[in-house]
Amino acid sequence: MKNYQVIIGMETHVQLKTKSGMFCSCKNDPNAEKPNIYTCPVCLGLPGALPVANKQAIEWTIKLGLALGCKINSLSKFDRKHYFYPDLPKGYQISQYDLPFCYQGKVQTSFGPVGITRVHLEEDTGKLIHDTVNGKKVSLIDFNRSGTPLVEIVTEPEIYSSAQAKEYAKRLRQIIRYLDISDCDMESGEMRLEANISLQNIKSQISNNKSNSNDKLPNYKVELKNINSFRYLERGIEYEVERQQEILEKGETPVQETRGFNAEKNITYTQRTKEEAADYRYFPDPDLPPINIDKRWLGEINSSLPETLDGLFKRWQKEYSLKQELVELLFETADESRKLDGLFKQCHKEKLSVEKLVNAMVHKKVKTIEEFKKLTSVDDVSDESLNIIIEKVLKDNQKAVVDYRSGKTNVTNFLVGMVMREAKKKIEFGRLQKLIVDKIKS
Repeated sequence: MKNYQVIIGMETHVQLKTKSGMFCSCKNDPNAEKPNIYTCPVCLGLPGALPVANKQAIEWTIKLGLALGCKINSLSKFDRKHYFYPDLPKGYQISQYDLPFCYQGKVQTSFGPVGITRVHLEEDTGKLIHDTVNGKKVSLIDFNRSGTPLVEIVTEPEIYSSAQAKEYAKRLRQIIRYLDISDCDMESGEMRLEANISLQNIKSQISNNKSNSNDKLPNYKVELKNINSFRYLERGIEYEVERQQEILEKGETPVQETRGFNAEKNITYTQRTKEEAADYRYFPDPDLPPINIDKRWLGEINSSLPETLDGLFKRWQKEYSLKQELVELLFETADESRKLDGLFKQCHKEKLSVEKLVNAMVHKKVKTIEEFKKLTSVDDVSDESLNIIIEKVLKDNQKAVVDYRSGKTNVTNFLVGMVMREAKKKIEFGRLQKLIVDKIKS
């Protein structure tokens, strides 16, 4: 890759876990046990049906935008995005085009910040199921998913490696789960990743910079569609980078298209040519009024935000010397973080080590202060202190030492009990037995 710079922009779709659909009152359960049990004229696109926007879905979208540091449009609207596919009964999807709810945010990664272009809200489509019925291959449609609130997060082309793309996606998922607006279960399609990938010739980029050209991006991009795991995202990007490099080195330009990823073969494959915005014939949805997000409403949404994840981790590091990579394993939602924060405060108040508590919670599955106290009462005596006690016990019980050396090894049970009595603490049996045996043999 000496001659090329990898340039990636990402689009991430996340199903919001509201109780009802985006534009109807159907139960929001896209993975229901039976197909087509949560449908109505609105989500089935029947003539004359009128949509009504889900207020909570709007508020959650804005909440996510604020958590990502986005600006919020005071006036937003829904648009019709036209395309024809069996899982889209209306012949168009209600989405947002030029006035999304949120824009210009940022997600920090260890490789550098990734700019967020926009966060907008739309409805999900139905689900195609390819099966065999009576010996014939058929395509069936489950409309339970049709109309599920779907938030889309679009980045700037500021991701420069598969590793950064993976880290960005994991960080975004962590923020969304922390806000508790989606479970982001990737296996069931609650979070779907897409990456727009192209390679920039470094010499060409330097030339463009010198000529002050505004056209600094490659003249093509390939979209990897509907990736449902971070590992597949990373592998798909790596394969696509190699494929595009081979094409460019032949003096050709990769076709601008949408490709899928075959995890078994570890390759990408053509799905369809890439559409442009004009192909969708966007226009404002006449059945849905514009959304005015005034200062009062925005203030209410803003006040519902929990402490930021970055702020939380920094505060815990400052107050308790806790490492983020360890403590973040203990919670997912803001509610869970508040309960954890209470445990830390109680532990600190009782002059116990919060750092040891976190280690115990991660490695030994301790859940309460009481469990932690029992554990520390076993483990808080150092080997040096125990060896002093063991020497005294062995000196006072020479017969037991002689019996052990003559082959009566079960005498260690008696010696363990004597040491615990002397220490006045319950100590892990295996640990204490080993120290006694080592001392006898020394």
